Amino acid sequence: MDALLPETLTMAIDDLSDRQGYDENFLGIPLPLPSLQYFETTVLPYTNFSIVMRPDKRLAAVTALGIDGSQLMELGREGIDWRLDPRLPEDHQTGERVYARNGIDRGHLVRRASAVWGGTRDQAAQANADTFFYTNAAPQAARFNQSLELWLGLETYLLENAADHGRRLTVFTGPIFSEQDPLYRGTEIPLRYFKIAAFLVEGQLGATGYVVDQTPQLGELPDVPPPGALDEAPPLRPFRTFQVPVRDIEALTGLNLGQLVAADRMPIATALPTATITSAWRQLSSPECLDLDFDLQS
Repeated sequence: MDALLPETLTMAIDDLSDRQGYDENFLGIPLPLPSLQYFETTVLPYTNFSIVMRPDKRLAAVTALGIDGSQLMELGREGIDWRLDPRLPEDHQTGERVYARNGIDRGHLVRRASAVWGGTRDQAAQANADTFFYTNAAPQAARFNQSLELWLGLETYLLENAADHGRRLTVFTGPIFSEQDPLYRGTEIPLRYFKIAAFLVEGQLGATGYVVDQTPQLGELPDVPPPGALDEAPPLRPFRTFQVPVRDIEALTGLNLGQLVAADRMPIATALPTATITSAWRQLSSPECLDLDFDLQS
């Protein structure tokens, strides 16, 4: 089958030397880029966001995006092709071979609509194009990527209802790697993804964590090995999205999230600090189901 797949694409070298990346002081309170122990990583700055890559997985460990809701712009994606990042060796990132002629999508980790903002249209346009590097892609079953409106809408909902510092929000997103992830065309496909939103509540840092699972969808793809049982996970149906304690995300990913764990605004995270992983997960059917220890704006 590999003989039928396209070779790695040749691309014009993008000049990325001016990219500033994620701003740790974006919220007015220092919030460093999460780090990962025990694994080699590479930090790649883009426009309005940064990506911490795991070369051994050929995927991001975490992405960090600052969203300025007051400067968001609506720009199209026409004419923008997915491309490799020239700052990384080709074998340290996924390319078109993973996504060709199958039911797998290039899922944006940094959501395109959330990254497209700036003081000028040129800045917003550059951010728009930057989200189409393969370093920002994660292999996701097509219906997972295209139909999960709740997962995609959480950023917008929190930006409009929770952020109180000039409508600013910081979002960390990434895969939850597991030994159960199926190997497909040389890349392990993550079964679960996390998102952490950070914002200010009455001048104090607040955070909320989320997990989504794509196991049922991957099981429907004919040439992807079936995943094993997830011993830690609750029983999942397609597209189940959960609000979860940030400490669970830290435990599952190995990322250093201490500041965000301390700022978690999910009441059960404080009430049950020693609860086992997944036992405090709350299934969401709409953004209004969020469990927070403060009142959202009307």
